[in-house]
Amino acid sequence: MTTFEAARLVAGREIRVKIRDKTFLFSTVLLLFFTALGVALPILVNSGPDKVAVVGSTHTAALEQAGLEVVTVPDTATAEQMVHDDEVTAAVVDGPTVLALDETPREVVAALSTSPPVKFLDPDALDPAALFLVPFILATLFFFTTLSFGVQIAQSVTEEKQTRIVEILVSSIPVRALLIGKVAAMTLLAFGQLALIAVVGLVGMRVADVGGPLIDAVLPAIGWFLPFFVVGFLMLATLWAGVGALAARQEDLGSTTAPLQLAVMTPFFLVLAFQSNPTAMAVLSYVPFSAPVAMPVRLFTGEAAAWEPFLSLALLLLTSALTLLAGARVYQGSLLRTNGRTSIAAAWRNPTPVG
Repeated sequence: MTTFEAARLVAGREIRVKIRDKTFLFSTVLLLFFTALGVALPILVNSGPDKVAVVGSTHTAALEQAGLEVVTVPDTATAEQMVHDDEVTAAVVDGPTVLALDETPREVVAALSTSPPVKFLDPDALDPAALFLVPFILATLFFFTTLSFGVQIAQSVTEEKQTRIVEILVSSIPVRALLIGKVAAMTLLAFGQLALIAVVGLVGMRVADVGGPLIDAVLPAIGWFLPFFVVGFLMLATLWAGVGALAARQEDLGSTTAPLQLAVMTPFFLVLAFQSNPTAMAVLSYVPFSAPVAMPVRLFTGEAAAWEPFLSLALLLLTSALTLLAGARVYQGSLLRTNGRTSIAAAWRNPTPVG
């Protein structure tokens, strides 16, 4: 059996085990549900335009222009009764006078008030809420997906080492094939889960009829976020396997994975803290650990030139190649050491001569 065939066999087994895992399936469905709910929530909250009862037709045009639903009634008594019965939010009678139960209907008052005309110099500008939410969502997705799947890689490696199953495995297949298969499987699963979330989110935005400028800005950001995520996850996946192999038992994982968890958490907080600082975001978009989030965010806000994501992705690929080599060396150097926790220095100096 060649290394490629062995790696494919390991990857296939990892994927089959994972997609049969009820916890994994439940978490995926839950993530998709919350993604759809997050997109649909504004529609659910906004049940439609407020109804306003109007005596006569003098103010009908102004109210309809403000997006209110107008119900014409014959007299003031009918209007008052409809307000009391909650059939309408408010009523407009001669005067004009606005009738309401216990709260000023601001939209109705604003529609009847005379305001100076407003000219938008940048009508396609993104909503300030979207400028915060999209970077937050991208950073959160990268952080939690990378962390959850990375920890699963480390736990799987440690479990195989603690139960001595790994000794049986490496007697049949090369160590590098075991590592490649495990990393490839988790990368495919993580990408698949993230791609599903992206599709559900985009479809939800279309169904919710979100503004065109926002969708036009989100599409290239997500389009670049997916390859950045894959390369960024690969950059960390082998390191997760390496720190998992350093531990002799599950209880040791907290200490062996702590530096890597910090490396995953730091970009999350940096992007959120500096998302309104163009200079800081430009720097973060070329730092490997933060680039998978910072560069798509800059593409979303329109601050990145067309050539920048290519250069950033190339630097990320180079870093991934280096971390793959480093993680593989630590993994091979500590996988068969079962007499307690292995230090990184010891694993690096004496890689296990198997596979």
